[in-house]
Amino acid sequence: MPTAAGPLSRLHISDPRERAIVAAADRVLGAGAAVARVFRRRQRPTAPQRILLLRLERIGDLVMALPAIADVRALAPDATIDLVVGSWNRRLAEAIRPVTSVRTLDAEWLAREGGGLGVPTLLRAARAWRRDHYDLAINFEPDVRSNLLLAAAGAAWTAGYRSGGGGPLLDAAFDYDVGRHTTDNARGLVASTFERTPPIPSDATLVLPPSAVAAAAEGLAGSHGLLVGLHASGGRAIKQWEPSRFAEVARRLVVATEATIVLTGSAADRAIVDEVKATLPPGRVIDVAGAIDLLELAAILQRLDLMLTGDTGPMHLAAAVGTPVVAVFGPSDPARYAPRGPSDHVVRVSLPCSPCNRIRLPPARCVGHTPDCLALVATDDVFDAAMTVLRSARPRWPSAPAAV
Repeated sequence: MPTAAGPLSRLHISDPRERAIVAAADRVLGAGAAVARVFRRRQRPTAPQRILLLRLERIGDLVMALPAIADVRALAPDATIDLVVGSWNRRLAEAIRPVTSVRTLDAEWLAREGGGLGVPTLLRAARAWRRDHYDLAINFEPDVRSNLLLAAAGAAWTAGYRSGGGGPLLDAAFDYDVGRHTTDNARGLVASTFERTPPIPSDATLVLPPSAVAAAAEGLAGSHGLLVGLHASGGRAIKQWEPSRFAEVARRLVVATEATIVLTGSAADRAIVDEVKATLPPGRVIDVAGAIDLLELAAILQRLDLMLTGDTGPMHLAAAVGTPVVAVFGPSDPARYAPRGPSDHVVRVSLPCSPCNRIRLPPARCVGHTPDCLALVATDDVFDAAMTVLRSARPRWPSAPAAV
């Protein structure tokens, strides 16, 4: 579980200048919070009826929080649970069974292609949540900016991590354990906030709407035998295994198993998808990249026998719907981000500098080319891991009849 510590506990911020700024801000906030507590006593709610949860980041971050969200529901079975996510995750969040309603807020440090809102605008939006009179608010992100939003929402009791700054803004602030999986940190945060664990094991469920299930059936119509998903885009250059290597593994899988390769990705991934697609047998490829939304993607992933990818949002989504995953990891730390299903495999190389986990601020020596921790991952190892899964696999969904 997260551990409470002193106000100057070590910040998990890579950039020294940013870390110094946040540490100084925390000292100021800590002094202000100490004065405020003299005039305002706050008490942890024993049975919160209105709960606000923040998870503003990308697809994988939300998916890894699903068990913690389920824990909140188990510990507060009658509460209204509102979840705040980035707009890119709205449909996915709406499919989470324990959630009552979904709000969206796009932060500029998380939105891509120059979008998103700055902190002043975000704070105005968060202050508007005060009218809902939340008993409890929990921030699953170790970030001083989202802790500011949580404080602005005016909940009777707030909880989150101090490790990204902003701990003095919270009623209960805990350290994020970088040696634990993100899911375990989130569940520990919930348990520490409620000061107890769920009485019975809990699990969040993605309820896929019939329209998404139908779209998946249509998208895979005519396929036969094993279905192997391939998400070749790493999302960031620092996490990108060479697309040509993904393509090589896919070609070998087609030859070895007669599998059909299902190419996934966003519209922005089109160049990578086309590079891979051009080398694959046309009769053994289904390309859904850029043509489906998140819930349709989840429904397609649910039908696959294997998902081959890097450390990506679709990797986490595949794991959430029970599809075996083979994931190529480079700078990302598997201890924090790896899929953990019984058939999942992470393929990586062990280097003194890896995993550095410096995704948003990569080391200068790794910029502009594939970092060594990915360049040294052999296609043979990825192929062998995939074959280990497929040898024990049976088609997870009845094959659609061939078109006549």
